[in-house]
Amino acid sequence: MKIAIVGYGKMGRMVERLAPEYGCEVIRALGSVENANAEGLTPGSLEGADVVIEFTTPGAARQNLRRLIALGIPTVIGTTGWHNEIAELRQLAQATNAAVVWGPNFSVGLHYFRQTVAEAARRFARQENYGAWGWEIHHAAKKDSPSGTLLALADEMARSGYTRQVSLSANRAGSVPGTHEIGFDSAEDTITIRHTARSREGFARGALRAARWLVGKHGFFEFQEIVDQLA
Repeated sequence: MKIAIVGYGKMGRMVERLAPEYGCEVIRALGSVENANAEGLTPGSLEGADVVIEFTTPGAARQNLRRLIALGIPTVIGTTGWHNEIAELRQLAQATNAAVVWGPNFSVGLHYFRQTVAEAARRFARQENYGAWGWEIHHAAKKDSPSGTLLALADEMARSGYTRQVSLSANRAGSVPGTHEIGFDSAEDTITIRHTARSREGFARGALRAARWLVGKHGFFEFQEIVDQLA
């Protein structure tokens, strides 16, 4: 399978390094200079690509995805920070029979953590004496705060029936790949659930597995919807 990478930062380079393990060949990598305002995404520049993997910035991702949908190229997008526009782009992808997998986090372990959080929220929703919080820390270069992952965890809790306020906080420092923590607290005890990424490698592997899964499919999928189907 032939891949084009859009966004040639740390994540893009990690995807490129791991691609051969998944039977993938990177045929093009576009950085911010080559792809200002999505102008580098053309039929010629992406010729031969079976799928695009996109890790850029919130401002660039919106333009990139619109362009890739118009070109009809299956796209895996891991950029966060544009949460408010997902519904609109989902509709666009569905209307044009495009193929997109989006995720605020491509760690397989994180998504099983997310399911654990949902079950805990469902149970603690019945116990009025328990308050809840969400906390995260990421590397200093991460643009969005709180991250799409922490916001997704809070949304998951609400959908699971925990409708009381969840206090969210975020730190940015050093080169931390990402740690997310959800806690429930009462006068009697505290319960803490935490996921810690050791490196960006888990995110890159998840994106490559999603790319292999996406080829031949149509629709707008969230990574959490397909995790159990990945080979």
